[in-house]
Amino acid sequence: MASPHISELFTYLTFSTFYLLSTALALVFLYVFGSFLSFIIFYLQESIHSSHRPPVAGTVFHQLLNFSNLFDYLTNLSIKHKTFRLVKPSHSDIYTTDPANIEYFLKTNFSNYNKGRVNYDIMKDLFGDGIFAVDGEKWKHQRKLASYEFSTKVLRDFSTAVFRTKAAKLAKKIAEVAGSATGVDMQDLLMKSTMDSIFKVGFGVELETLSGTDDLGAAFSKAFDESNYMVFRRYVDIFWRAKRNFNIGLEGQLKKNLKVIDEFVFQLIQHKREQMESNVKDKMKEDILSRFVLASQKDTTMNDKYLRDIILNFLIAGKDTSANTLSWFFYMLCKNPLVQEKIVAEIKEVIEFENGGSIDGFVNRLTEEVLDRMQYLHAALAETLRLFPAVPVDGKLAEEDDELPDGFKVKKGDGVTYISYAMGRMTYLWGEDAEDFRPERWLKNGTFQPESSFKFVSFNAGPRICLGKDFAYRQMKILAATLLHFFKFKLKNESMIARYKTMFTLHMDKGLPVIPLPRFC
Repeated sequence: MASPHISELFTYLTFSTFYLLSTALALVFLYVFGSFLSFIIFYLQESIHSSHRPPVAGTVFHQLLNFSNLFDYLTNLSIKHKTFRLVKPSHSDIYTTDPANIEYFLKTNFSNYNKGRVNYDIMKDLFGDGIFAVDGEKWKHQRKLASYEFSTKVLRDFSTAVFRTKAAKLAKKIAEVAGSATGVDMQDLLMKSTMDSIFKVGFGVELETLSGTDDLGAAFSKAFDESNYMVFRRYVDIFWRAKRNFNIGLEGQLKKNLKVIDEFVFQLIQHKREQMESNVKDKMKEDILSRFVLASQKDTTMNDKYLRDIILNFLIAGKDTSANTLSWFFYMLCKNPLVQEKIVAEIKEVIEFENGGSIDGFVNRLTEEVLDRMQYLHAALAETLRLFPAVPVDGKLAEEDDELPDGFKVKKGDGVTYISYAMGRMTYLWGEDAEDFRPERWLKNGTFQPESSFKFVSFNAGPRICLGKDFAYRQMKILAATLLHFFKFKLKNESMIARYKTMFTLHMDKGLPVIPLPRFC
């Protein structure tokens, strides 16, 4: 029989636990109720005081409900309004597909529109103080260093050699299963290939994720891709900070992923420092990270954490954008076999390579001059980016009150976002066939004709325009030309309709199962 003291202690502990749980639940309820109440008040204020403001088309809760098809949801709203607002608890986000507005806040009045505190707070756990998340001196510093590197002939030649090597390696891997009914996940292979490429070009490290022998690299890549999705979801989850504090849900998993990412990247930086110290006489390396490490030796503010942030920003720019674009490119070629054959015909005409020749021999023919002559291939890649931009939405925050060219008022603290995914589908920009995949729209007398960067915003525009645009096209053309010369591609399931996974980059959900067939037997 339990003693009275033990019984009393048990009763006390039970009551205390119940009291603590009740208090915690009450606090959570008050927090949620208060958040909703403040949002309703703000929403009513924004709706009532809306003179010369973009129309309110929805709220952050509409975005949350439509998160799995968010970019199509925004496209449907854009068909009704070239410029509109979605209301959040703390501010309004203005969305636009109007090139005049986009030129205004990306270029003309660039100083009034920064990434801002809201974007920085959401992105900093993954991207830190990297170039895509910061403003001011940090952005200028990284932009200046990167701009110099991308303009050097040494880096251009080095990257081209790497792209050729990786393209040949990918083609040989596909050759092993070409014609097999099992097929391959094309997106997975492209992700691994471009990751191996950016680590070599950007960081001077030879990964083996494509060969499947680099477990650490594969774990890092998986953690990075998952984190891309989890961090982007914060834009529609008003309780993400609370979840992070309690380490629950996606925020709990994100924390684990960030640990994997940080351990891998800090080891990479340490290895790079040791490598450079052991080669004192040869410090001018070809890769980008070596240049940043050299700069850090003169600037004490560029510590390992800062280098980590730079690496992850270069990674999303160099891996995700090219791999995702190529995934959609091969998907569209499978859906449009005539376009696929037109590209193959152009490759044969330009390169004059003997059928049945070696893969290594072919990639060595892919010089800059040869690639520049592949105008139809370039147009097909641009057409892919028009419909499936690597970065489907991107935006800034207004530092001061302003007025857009279309006459709509902007308040200090408003988000201002361009929807490149929707823009590619606007008939007022591209004609009645806007949703058709038609590379010919980019050609005049067989020569590629670029569009305004404020109409075709796949590489950003203004002072923040992508420094790696030419590198991206070069890598994609080398990979595409190599694979299409040796293989014909068809979908494993001909009726497949590809969907995206909503994240910072337009990642194809559930991969791209294709069957590659050898062109030369």
